[in-house]
Amino acid sequence: MIGAGTLGRRIALMMADRGGTVQVHEPDASVRESARRYLDATLPEVAAGIEGGAVGTVHLLDDLAGALRSAWLVVEAVPERLELKREVFAQLDAAAEPDAILASNSSSYATADFADAVSCPERLLNTHFYQPPELNAVELMSSGSTDPAIIDLLVERLPRHGLPTFVAHARSTGFIFNRIWAAIKRESLRVVADGVSTPGDIDAIWQLTFGTGFGPFGLMDRVGLDVVRDIERHYLAEDPTLDDRQLRVLEEYIARGDLGVKTGRGFFDYPPEA
Repeated sequence: MIGAGTLGRRIALMMADRGGTVQVHEPDASVRESARRYLDATLPEVAAGIEGGAVGTVHLLDDLAGALRSAWLVVEAVPERLELKREVFAQLDAAAEPDAILASNSSSYATADFADAVSCPERLLNTHFYQPPELNAVELMSSGSTDPAIIDLLVERLPRHGLPTFVAHARSTGFIFNRIWAAIKRESLRVVADGVSTPGDIDAIWQLTFGTGFGPFGLMDRVGLDVVRDIERHYLAEDPTLDDRQLRVLEEYIARGDLGVKTGRGFFDYPPEA
């Protein structure tokens, strides 16, 4: 894993809850410590609740070369900025094992956008994990040059980790679910921006209608409002027909430092144990 943030630590959890070994590269000491606390508390609980579960090993490292050593699959989960991803994948291409699969967990950038940063785009693809361990699906999308055998391997291998796997058969911004979710998220934010309703009421309506334990705003809080904003900026840059009033809602919270679950407050408040 490259990155131990909200999704990086959750992906590491899923790859380790059946006895697997995961090496996580995270240069920020405070993020490493936060990820360590999350994994220490969550990994035994998740492993105990699944058939064949066993507490694996997760190493949290500030050394990139050490994290990449012997890895068969490398998953990037850094912030949603194209130039950063291009820089990261150039480093991974040079330092990872020559037969390692290189994957991006980006929810908005196709690996085709930075395939020129690697020498072998045949081993590059998107593996978009949702929000494990509660939402465990994974979507795969080719870089445009991905070896089909790699996709076949992941379709066979990832479900062993409790991760149902789906393939996007053509390039799609947002892949499968996130393409649909983007429209729901954007319209939810616009309903608030227009003064029609509140995050609390919208989520209450959603939960009553669909029987879920969360709504659009609760899910945005879990992703991180800064991440949601970066994704939305990408959609706006790609489609000039969209207006940006949904960004005003996000920026209001971000300016206060309220980024969601990871800061204890976003659209809703969260106790420390969240």
